[in-house]
Amino acid sequence: MKRLAIHTILVLPFLYLLIQLFIVEVNDPVKYIYTISGITATVILFFSITISLIKRKINLMKYRRAIGLWGFFYALVHTVNFVIFDAQFDIYFIFEETLDKPFIYLGVIAFLILIFMAITSTKNLFRKYGKYHTLVYLALVLITIHFVMAQKSIDIDLFCYIVVILIIAYYKLLQVIVRNSKVI
Repeated sequence: MKRLAIHTILVLPFLYLLIQLFIVEVNDPVKYIYTISGITATVILFFSITISLIKRKINLMKYRRAIGLWGFFYALVHTVNFVIFDAQFDIYFIFEETLDKPFIYLGVIAFLILIFMAITSTKNLFRKYGKYHTLVYLALVLITIHFVMAQKSIDIDLFCYIVVILIIAYYKLLQVIVRNSKVI
């Protein structure tokens, strides 16, 4: 039952996106897809790393892989939107945009990390490559910089987003310090 609820909640942003695009009809669909998919991917990925912080209150550890894969799905939608709808498969345009807008290559690097993590999230591959899944922290740093640079200005929403990220980073660092002090 909990698994169904999690998947239902995580598919809702995609259904909302489809309704907005095909029924309500937004003014700039490409920008709208960027916004919804990017924010949703970021929120889900940050939530996936906070699961270990809240496990005493709500234990979602066995669903972390599924939640992370949903985050990857929304990052994939974000990337497909860029390649298909914005760049229209024009490799020259993609290369030019990457040089003109450095936040794009930060997003590409983060996406490559997420691809690796999605591919190696099966039980057998995770046993072999699980230690590299800490790269999610690098991906989240890159995603945050990508997001901030794409906004071009810092408003109150972006400032709150940065504060939340710093709070999560503080508690994750504290968790690592406590875990390492128990090992010694």
